[in-house]
Amino acid sequence: MYGLVLEGRETEAGRGPSDLFTLADSIAAGVGGPVTIEDQLSRVMAYSSVQHDTDAARLDTILGRRVPERVRALFDERGVFSHLAMSDEPLHVTGAPEHGLQDRTVVAVRAGRELLGSLWVTCDGPLDPVRTRVLADGAHTVALHLLRSRVSADLERQVESELVIELLEGTPDAAALIGKLGLPPRRHRVIALQAHTAAERNAAILLAFERATTGFGWSRPGRTTLFGNTVYTVLPCDDDPAPALNWLHELAQGLPRHASLAAGVGGPAEPGEIPASRQEADESLALHATRAEGEPVCYDEAWDEILLQRLRTAATAGRMPSRGPIAHLARHDDAHGTRLLSTLHAWLEAQGDLNVAADHLDVHPNTVRNRLRKMSELADLRLDEPRKRLAMLITLAIGEPER
Repeated sequence: MYGLVLEGRETEAGRGPSDLFTLADSIAAGVGGPVTIEDQLSRVMAYSSVQHDTDAARLDTILGRRVPERVRALFDERGVFSHLAMSDEPLHVTGAPEHGLQDRTVVAVRAGRELLGSLWVTCDGPLDPVRTRVLADGAHTVALHLLRSRVSADLERQVESELVIELLEGTPDAAALIGKLGLPPRRHRVIALQAHTAAERNAAILLAFERATTGFGWSRPGRTTLFGNTVYTVLPCDDDPAPALNWLHELAQGLPRHASLAAGVGGPAEPGEIPASRQEADESLALHATRAEGEPVCYDEAWDEILLQRLRTAATAGRMPSRGPIAHLARHDDAHGTRLLSTLHAWLEAQGDLNVAADHLDVHPNTVRNRLRKMSELADLRLDEPRKRLAMLITLAIGEPER
């Protein structure tokens, strides 16, 4: 009887059969109890409409779309997940009234050796052989259903990935692409992330891509592609970057604890500005990767560091000044052990305030004044010219000149 369910209609997104809930109802009728179908992370994929004998744990699971952590911890302690990983035999799980949990029977949903999820039924004791057979047959049918859905999902991922890459690289039809991807006509941010483990650099990023694209296209907030070793997601997100950071936090929860993740969030962009947000996301990602820990980097907060990094990159394309006042003062410091260059840097950053510069250097303001007088004797600084001051400050901020 279950095979007929597989002939159900497709979703509007073209992503596999839409009758997983109908299948849950069919299995529930056969085993005589409420059924839930869950993925490997105990997230609810479907549940039966049968609600008699429903306990508090099932209600919390359906409302939260995931098994509550206290119940997952209990199952883990009892070896339920270890059993699902190793065996195809149904397992009876005794209830725990203190957790609002009645008896349950669970069976793995598996395709070959790959665990796709689990099938649960709430019951009042161990199932008899007939109902146990119905539950096991139901698990096989769910596996076929999920495999068919995965094929559709892979096709959708391919189409989605190509459209996202086109959007990231820039196109005159950006607004139309936003519509094709099913994203709202508003500003978006690009999120760039990389993940790896010490033992395997590719597995973690593939898992991150899997997590980012899990679910029906219309049910996911963003659209994603895997480009090289980086996952890019275009996410509806205006001035507040909090939704992007929350999205990254939820994705990280699905990765192994030993996986390292680096991520950057670009600034908000209109459809035609998505390539600029992608560059900002890449630069924020590179900045996060240099830090041992901490939250993902948002361009909004780190734009000054990123600007200086851009200037460093531009400078390395040519060479830092080996002549001029900055280079001359640097050589003088090296030869005489003076601190003229650091004093000039502090004075420029203090916008000419002797007291602020002196506090930063931990010296008396007269010391700063005397050093500035000495610098003017050694080099043509022209401190009264704004453009000269700006050029010197940029030079000092991005690195020392060639000696």
